[in-house]
Amino acid sequence: MSRFFLTQLSRLTRVSKQPSLAYHGCRFSTSSRRPLMSTAGFTETQLTVREAVSQVCAKFPNTYWQERDQNEQDPQEFHAALAKDGWLGIALPESLGGAGLGISEATMMMQTIAESGAGMAGAQSIHANVYATQPLAKFGSTQQLESTIPNIISGKWRVCFGVTEPNAGLDTLRLSTRADKQPDGSYKVTGQKIWITCAQVASKMILLARTTPLEEVKKPSEGLSLFCIDLDRSQPGLEMRRIKKMGGRAVDANEVFFDNYAIPADSLIGVEGQGFKIILHGMNAERCLLAGEALGLGYAALGKATTYARERNVFQRPIGQNQGVAHPLADAYMRLEAAKLATYHAARLYDSSRTDGSIRQDAVGVACNSAKYLAAEAAFAACERAVLTHGGMGYAVEFDVERYFRECLVPRIAPVSREMILNFISEKVLDLPRSY
Repeated sequence: MSRFFLTQLSRLTRVSKQPSLAYHGCRFSTSSRRPLMSTAGFTETQLTVREAVSQVCAKFPNTYWQERDQNEQDPQEFHAALAKDGWLGIALPESLGGAGLGISEATMMMQTIAESGAGMAGAQSIHANVYATQPLAKFGSTQQLESTIPNIISGKWRVCFGVTEPNAGLDTLRLSTRADKQPDGSYKVTGQKIWITCAQVASKMILLARTTPLEEVKKPSEGLSLFCIDLDRSQPGLEMRRIKKMGGRAVDANEVFFDNYAIPADSLIGVEGQGFKIILHGMNAERCLLAGEALGLGYAALGKATTYARERNVFQRPIGQNQGVAHPLADAYMRLEAAKLATYHAARLYDSSRTDGSIRQDAVGVACNSAKYLAAEAAFAACERAVLTHGGMGYAVEFDVERYFRECLVPRIAPVSREMILNFISEKVLDLPRSY
């Protein structure tokens, strides 16, 4: 059992001797109401993660997230609180100061954060710290790991992920940002990235750029390289522009422009030209994390809706007594529970594939993409029905469901669209002709 896990158990034991702050599905409460999400089948470690992270989240009520959303203010206190208890290194090696746990536990952490009321904004404030560091931890040099990972885990440095481009979108192999090698071995980066979350507050970027022109490689997947770079705002050649967006306003999204931005030779992660293969290591992990975040958001919305349906009286009875209200919520619950099973199956498969050679990576990809799709759709249904259950008050900021609804579109779009997942399943599982 890891030292990190023993520390969390010790902390939970101390807390349990104090007045109870039990976590019940989507809210912190001293009531005895049964948790909304069934926790049957989870491991002791996953449930410990859920309880411990819940106690951190309890310090940040919905009003905190309402204010951060309205003011577009980074939740730095929340990030610091998670860093203080070591959660930013949940899936990183113990040798580097991490917890040494798996993506299964990291997914549970991300779900718990979103479910607490923090929503996608809370989850996205640490999202890249968890998954974008996976390729670095696996392929980085000793010097990179020792100088970077501990500072990320401690919260000193925050991380963003620089892959998406405005003219390439999901066609990653045709991105055009270049990293041109210089005579001294350093590189100069030129190009544009878009939808880069937390770039305004990040110290480091995991950057994918082309080091060999597309026309000079045998396959489009070749010639891309991965870098861990400093975001030095005082250095020439770097510009950021914040994007105004619909939801998750507490975390910034950006266009990032590079113009001969100099980075040292030791920024390169792994072998030059093998960046696409390296980055694949983190993509399936990200799908699991996104699925967990979507689940958390859905359960949070459903919890708000069912509470309102029990307490809101119209025509001299609770509106939840009407099947027109109750049945859509029951359906949303079953969708979330089904997506939950798919999500944790995918995360378990991802973790097991690290040591079990019989688990094929294409099977992991199918499971992770399917989980992300199903969780995103279940969250959307739950959030939409939560707004409709509240009626006019669903439009009011103080009831939170309008914020959840704005945020629930993110898992449907990113990091890969619903349509591209359907394309993937059609081709890889059903053996249908490729459509793109």
